[in-house]
Amino acid sequence: MKILKILITTLFLFLAVGCSNKNKVAVYNKPALYWYEQIIKEIKSQDLEKADDYFTSLSSEHVESPLLKTSMLILANAHIENEEYILADFYLDEYIKRYGDRKNSEYAKFLKIKANFESFVHPNRNQQLIINTIKSTKEFLITYPNSQYNPMVNTILVKLELANLQTDQQIVGLYKRIGKPKASKIYKEKIEKSSLKDANMIKPHVAWYRAWFE
Repeated sequence: MKILKILITTLFLFLAVGCSNKNKVAVYNKPALYWYEQIIKEIKSQDLEKADDYFTSLSSEHVESPLLKTSMLILANAHIENEEYILADFYLDEYIKRYGDRKNSEYAKFLKIKANFESFVHPNRNQQLIINTIKSTKEFLITYPNSQYNPMVNTILVKLELANLQTDQQIVGLYKRIGKPKASKIYKEKIEKSSLKDANMIKPHVAWYRAWFE
């Protein structure tokens, strides 16, 4: 009797799975507006993974759709808000690659600078990214001298240059401690050339358990 119950239960599970698979119809070959509305819906629901999937459908089924352009910027902003800066960068790079004339790139390049800046969660990390972002901000200011985003870009630039200066100061101290005076001198000379060398900086707070490694 016990074996019969197990067999019936197993058969019921197979039938249930089979029915659910029949009811689950793959969604494809939809208008561009359908995919766009699904992207917006999932962003509002905070399900960015699904929104990314819908963007994949939109971009594969409607390569020339003008909604692609808008979707990339919306998704980039959504990932920035969610602190997913690598994914934001992906959408912005794709946008610039596809629609990268001077006029269309302005907002995307600004967002890229903003995303890179906001990705510096911890002080004293990834100096190369700081240097690259400083370069990008300077290029932006030259390319778009009258941009509405310039006040924020200038603020970001000053903050990044201060962060870079502080990192250089810490490198000077590090090289002194490990007995490398020549390397220390190179960074000290670099600091002396900075226009912000006399700035009264407030050092970022570092938790005690991280301070040992910074």
